[in-house]
Amino acid sequence: MFWKWLQWQQERQTMEILSSLSYRTGELSSYLKEIASGVSQLLGVDWSVVTLCQEGFEKVLASSMDIEDTTDQTYSLHGSLTGTVVKTGQTLVVQDVKNCTNYGKAPEGYCAYLGVPLRPSHGKAIGTICSFHKKPRKFAPGEIRIAEMFAERAATAIDNYYLYQQQRKFNEILEDEVAKRTEELRMAQAKLVERERLAAIGEFAATIVHEIRNPLTTIKLGLNGFKRLDLSELDRDRLYLSLDEANRLERLLREILLYAKPQALNLTKIDLNKFIAENLETLGNMPEAMGCKIEFIPASTGVKIIGDEDKLKQVLINIVRNGCEAICLRHAGAIAQGETVTIKLETCLVPDKVCIQIHNGGDPIPPEVLPKITQPFYTTKATGTGLGLAIVKRIIDAHGGEFCIQSSAALGTTVSAILPLVA
Repeated sequence: MFWKWLQWQQERQTMEILSSLSYRTGELSSYLKEIASGVSQLLGVDWSVVTLCQEGFEKVLASSMDIEDTTDQTYSLHGSLTGTVVKTGQTLVVQDVKNCTNYGKAPEGYCAYLGVPLRPSHGKAIGTICSFHKKPRKFAPGEIRIAEMFAERAATAIDNYYLYQQQRKFNEILEDEVAKRTEELRMAQAKLVERERLAAIGEFAATIVHEIRNPLTTIKLGLNGFKRLDLSELDRDRLYLSLDEANRLERLLREILLYAKPQALNLTKIDLNKFIAENLETLGNMPEAMGCKIEFIPASTGVKIIGDEDKLKQVLINIVRNGCEAICLRHAGAIAQGETVTIKLETCLVPDKVCIQIHNGGDPIPPEVLPKITQPFYTTKATGTGLGLAIVKRIIDAHGGEFCIQSSAALGTTVSAILPLVA
């Protein structure tokens, strides 16, 4: 009668402890510690641990007593007590490991051993609950059943935890992919809107430019006719000023048309080393380059791209002209004798890309100006149209490239055009 009462009390205590266990996703460590402590309390053993066993090694996940942190340490299972439990998938009871050495040694100072496999829903043992006692002892069937009940809870928790981790990782990958696709879609939509906007601007600009260019041509013919007259010095100055302004207006109309119309490319294979070398004379003969030295540093190996030679020539002219003008501005408009604008061609760290770098040592571009400098009609020059770099960026974009500008007082200004290489 006493033994039945004792068994009933033990079962009631077991159910109370099991009922008190509260597992929340992501809180595996504390939950398993409660399980290890519950087993030690109910069985009256000195020490219990929950281990995870994979590929012949075990890791201690929780312990009933405070020990040195072992969560990142693994132990070999070969020939060990735990290894036998995992291999057989069966509970192992050893009354005294000193007298029964078939399964290996227990931790130093312990004699009795009870090992129960952790078997989740898929049926394969993934770990153990191991209980150790300092003195030899037997484990009654009821005690073994208690350990097995706790093992079921621990196995389910571990299984759920790793399923949760896998699901969370999958969700993170999915979220990253969704974010990536969303950004790609946003960029595609932005490009589509930009193309539609530019097409509308182009159509409108072509009409306006045509309407303005015809009377402007008539006005220039009339002004040029006045050159044949005998004018006073004041009137002649006014005449040439009017012609200069008419020419500037004509140049502005030409640049508006160049920026607004679609960038239809006449594509050919271009050897960039050869292409830039052939255009050095043209660049050096620009009025803005007077007194400046144009230096070209070619790539060490042949670099070829697919591009439009005329439009890429326009890119070189616009950027080099800006560099020369920046140098002259630093010299207060005087000829910048001996100053150098460097064109450097080199392969990028990014595979299959080539970078055209154009550097000048003029005054740095203010940080607040840099983001706006490729916007159409934005200029810091008194007589600029604000379309030069906007046209450059459109041409580079049309070639599938990237355009960027870096500027500082120490290093000067470097304009980079990154273009895709071809074999």
